[in-house]
Amino acid sequence: MTVLQNLSIAKLQEGYKNKDFSVREVVDFFIERIEKHDNKINSFTTTTFDQARKLANMADEKIAKDGPDIIAGNPLLGIPLAYKDIYSTKGVKTTASARVLENYVPSFSSTVVSRLEDAEAISLGKLNCDAWAHGSSGENSDFGPTKNPWNLEYVPGGSSSGSAAAVASEFIIAATASDTGGSIRLPSSFCGVSGIKPTYGRVSRYGVVAMASSLDSMGLIASSVEDLARILEITAGKDFKDATSWDIEVASYSKELNEQVKELRIGIPAEYFGKGLSGVVKEKVDDAIKKFEEQGAQIQEVSLPHSEYAIPAYYIIMASEVSSNLARYDGIRFGNGRDAFGEETKRRIMLGTFSLSSGYKDEYYNKAQEVRRLITKDFTDAFEKVDMLIAPVSPTPPFKLREKTEDPLQMYLSDILTVSVNLAGVPALSLPCGFTQDELPIGLQLIGPKFSELKLFRAGYEYQQLTDWHKRKPQL
Repeated sequence: MTVLQNLSIAKLQEGYKNKDFSVREVVDFFIERIEKHDNKINSFTTTTFDQARKLANMADEKIAKDGPDIIAGNPLLGIPLAYKDIYSTKGVKTTASARVLENYVPSFSSTVVSRLEDAEAISLGKLNCDAWAHGSSGENSDFGPTKNPWNLEYVPGGSSSGSAAAVASEFIIAATASDTGGSIRLPSSFCGVSGIKPTYGRVSRYGVVAMASSLDSMGLIASSVEDLARILEITAGKDFKDATSWDIEVASYSKELNEQVKELRIGIPAEYFGKGLSGVVKEKVDDAIKKFEEQGAQIQEVSLPHSEYAIPAYYIIMASEVSSNLARYDGIRFGNGRDAFGEETKRRIMLGTFSLSSGYKDEYYNKAQEVRRLITKDFTDAFEKVDMLIAPVSPTPPFKLREKTEDPLQMYLSDILTVSVNLAGVPALSLPCGFTQDELPIGLQLIGPKFSELKLFRAGYEYQQLTDWHKRKPQL
């Protein structure tokens, strides 16, 4: 079979146009990799291979009938991807990697899935994640943890663990993911891939199993910024089924990537480079900062003074919304009973219910919302001085499986550099920027003001033209 690794969306579609390979050959190649290797990675919860083959045959028939120009009107024609298992897929199990929903088959698809299907992407299935998207490591799935393809003894990051691991393993070209407190950026960093957490409301949440409704952002994971840009311009945009989605024009992200970062003002948040930051993480992010500086970017230090309160504020707000959202899963309307909830889910329900209870709401939930406003103002003030911020995604490289499962607080601190972005509702782009001596990936994040995805993509795209970290793949 033709070797089809290290191919982008553009290169795949160019191959279709030139008849270097067929869509069916591409789909069969990825299916073969999944069948051969995913038994050790555990990135998929459900596969849809038969349907994928049918769609591949239909795509080849279209190309043969209408010629290569058909691809111009179908931007993702023949592109293999998969969906995090919180995205509703009509006729295909959607479990949220939770026993409560282990046999649930939706009668409708989420808006994101519908838009990708309309663009003629081909799904290979549903991807593992922490149950209900509750987790930072990928270990909380009720169907077994996802493993990091760079080293199977390490976590891939969560909650979008299957999405990042599957892209890194070259099982798919891209994956949908979600980010409530870092759940796109952390696994992207740990698996050496690229991820976009869009502005809150930039992408519809309709049809996605809710975690914390005021924090959830529907994003993407892929190997490169260019591929992220190509897909986000399809998934983004107003959806009248989601009242929180914004009616703001979506840029042609992929066609506007080439503007250089010259004169770009990049801020370094002092609070993100302090105590607790691993030496190797700081070294690799510092190297990336120098790359931007060499290209003409102006680097200056800024402050986000309320960052130290982000974790407690986030976990109170998030848990409160979790307790409300999960109240519907009572075993009566659909799914199994509440006794099927896992330990982490129960912990969050109890914390959230307590925070909202009579006599405590003002002391905890309302106070956390006040802190949220202060954190949002910190970002607003910073973006009056700079165009974007650069920071590590995680204070440490990937950690070992079961290393933090017995200490929930230590696990929660994995999100210390990511949750503020969700509290403020701003976008962030995660990029691989190096490796440890043990060949474990390290990532950085670019953070911008609301609806600055294009500017983030341009900066990230230029960085990836200067480096090859995103091209490196694990040996399975």
